[in-house]
Amino acid sequence: MAKQDAKDKQIQESLKKSGEIPRHIAITMDGNGRWAQSKGYSRNKGHREGVHSVRDTVEACGQLGVDYLTLYTFSTENWKRPESEVTLLMKLLIRALKDETDNLHKNNVRFMCTGDLQKLPEDVLHELLDAIEKTKNNDGLTLNLALSYSGRWDITNAAKSIAQDVIDGKITPQDINEGLFSNYLALKNIPDPDLLIRTGGDYRISNFLLWQAAYSELYFEKDFWPDFRRNLLYKAIIEYQNRERRYGLISEQINDIRDKHSQETKILIKEYENDKFAK
Repeated sequence: MAKQDAKDKQIQESLKKSGEIPRHIAITMDGNGRWAQSKGYSRNKGHREGVHSVRDTVEACGQLGVDYLTLYTFSTENWKRPESEVTLLMKLLIRALKDETDNLHKNNVRFMCTGDLQKLPEDVLHELLDAIEKTKNNDGLTLNLALSYSGRWDITNAAKSIAQDVIDGKITPQDINEGLFSNYLALKNIPDPDLLIRTGGDYRISNFLLWQAAYSELYFEKDFWPDFRRNLLYKAIIEYQNRERRYGLISEQINDIRDKHSQETKILIKEYENDKFAK
């Protein structure tokens, strides 16, 4: 993990004072190919650059005290892409796992995956299982990769399992409710996301966590994923904090607490961006 500078620490402390840090953040990492095309590069270049965004986002979430980070890494629909691109994505995943697992372990990150993993190539699955095993006892940030995943696949799979358990006499139709259904989903051991971010400028969920995102705050970032860094993550969290999640308080109580710190944090982020990204 790169050394954190003083300005970044100041921003994070201000964020913690200005409101609730989301316990679970989910991100649709969209725009790798369009980022590359806009710069005259191959799509492959965009996917490679996106790895840097993952690294920075994971580090920032760990430092902020986020409990769960779910990254929509490869959807069930992505299998329809050109074979050459799918092959490259699988190779990049293997390389990233080999390069990053020790660092994740060192920083107390627990690694897990969600999706139809049996569809993945054997060498990819091997690396995934190794990373899961190595980090299974860590109790910091949980990094969850949604791989060969879609919300409809998840819900359909749960419905099939419930139907089979009814046939086997393990449950009755009268037992079925939201709580029971949730326990059959792929993310049954993870709380629903508080904040769902999508990069790349599109305004849709695209079959990601359809059940779990029912009450998530949605944030759409226009920048493509390879340009996403912690400064944009912080802006998404500020927006999340400024949305009214009352938890029993009245609006005036919430606004008095958050407004002062929110403005301070925005100023700090602007200074940070000027330092980091000024040409």
